Amino acid sequence: MDDLNVSKLNLADISVKKKKKTRLQRLKRDFNRGKYVYLMLAPVVLYYLIFHYWPMIGIVISFQDYIPGTGFFESPWVGLKHFTEFFQSFYFWRLMKNTFLINFWLLIFGFPAPIILALLLNEVRAKWFKRGVQTVTYIPHFISIIVIVGIIKDFTATDGMINQLREILGKDSLQFLQFPEYFRTIYVTSDIWQTIGWSSIIYFAALSAVDPNLYEAASIDGAGRFRQMWHITLPALRPTIVIILILTIGNLLSTGFEKILLLYQPLTYETADVISTYVYRKGIEGSSFSFATAVGLFNTVMNFALLIAANRISRKISENSLW
Repeated sequence: MDDLNVSKLNLADISVKKKKKTRLQRLKRDFNRGKYVYLMLAPVVLYYLIFHYWPMIGIVISFQDYIPGTGFFESPWVGLKHFTEFFQSFYFWRLMKNTFLINFWLLIFGFPAPIILALLLNEVRAKWFKRGVQTVTYIPHFISIIVIVGIIKDFTATDGMINQLREILGKDSLQFLQFPEYFRTIYVTSDIWQTIGWSSIIYFAALSAVDPNLYEAASIDGAGRFRQMWHITLPALRPTIVIILILTIGNLLSTGFEKILLLYQPLTYETADVISTYVYRKGIEGSSFSFATAVGLFNTVMNFALLIAANRISRKISENSLW
């Protein structure tokens, strides 16, 4: 009986070794087949490892009173002190509110904008007009953010185009960027103008995969242009829309702080100050490295939680999700 058990164990060990050997052979074979592809991929992998994953070690200072020059693991540990300080501060709810509202209005107005543009241009039959509109809407994406902010300031200046129109209508000139109530409108409007064309590219790519025979069949059945768009074009775009929406919700508490940093001022902090600009002021200008890292880590964790929640909801109510 003991000899039988020993022989079974030996057979099991031999089968495990064979499986490992076949796996190694398979990996070696696959590598030899695609070695040039892997070599092309290597710089990208190294870039992310060096500049995106290795710096993550710096998050430990959010649990320390970091002292520059002593290293990440030599500074005194303080646990959740900086997180508690942030949650109890006067700025917490203001920052959360401003960050959420700016991104919420971008989601409500900015997210559908490229979809509508793609749907409208898809119905245009004149190729020269379609290409012209696409080119005009793509251009703002390639303009430097500094130039964009300069254009915004020129348009909203006392002698800018907007105030000139107000004077024609008999209204007084305003310094729009000095009024907190106008900041979100200016930011959201300029962001839509800047991104609508570039963001529509992915929807044009999805539309290119739609079978033209579907439109012909629908036309023969008596469906007009609107019904074709509703029953053929939109269903074709639905998977792409859902994926982009999940990713957008995952960034609901992240705002491109460069433009806000260049546009806002103490007079508009009430509505313009967001988490990312607060982190910049505390970390770079105030040298509170540990506190700023804690705030940034909190922001990242909240975005990750929103991404997980959006993906789960999408998976339950539709067939599309990230994973």
